[in-house]
Amino acid sequence: MSGGGWMFVWLMVILKIPLIALLYIVYWSIKSSPNEEPEPVLDPRLDRPPHRPPPRHPRPPRRGGSHAAPQPPPPSRVRARARKLTPSHE
Repeated sequence: MSGGGWMFVWLMVILKIPLIALLYIVYWSIKSSPNEEPEPVLDPRLDRPPHRPPPRHPRPPRRGGSHAAPQPPPPSRVRARARKLTPSHE
């Protein structure tokens, strides 16, 4: 067969196999008998009301504006001094 013939076989036959399998799976799942639903399990936790998160605490006051305390001063700056590197003697 020429290159065009193999391409025709590939596109028209081989690539249709997954499509046919998909259609068969869908048909099989539709025609299958429905499962009987199991008896509901009584969970004692379902009798309680749902869990609610604890209430939020009020926000702290903002520091800006005329009704608030003044901001604290910034911390003093400390500069680190570079150490002189000495060769280690072993």
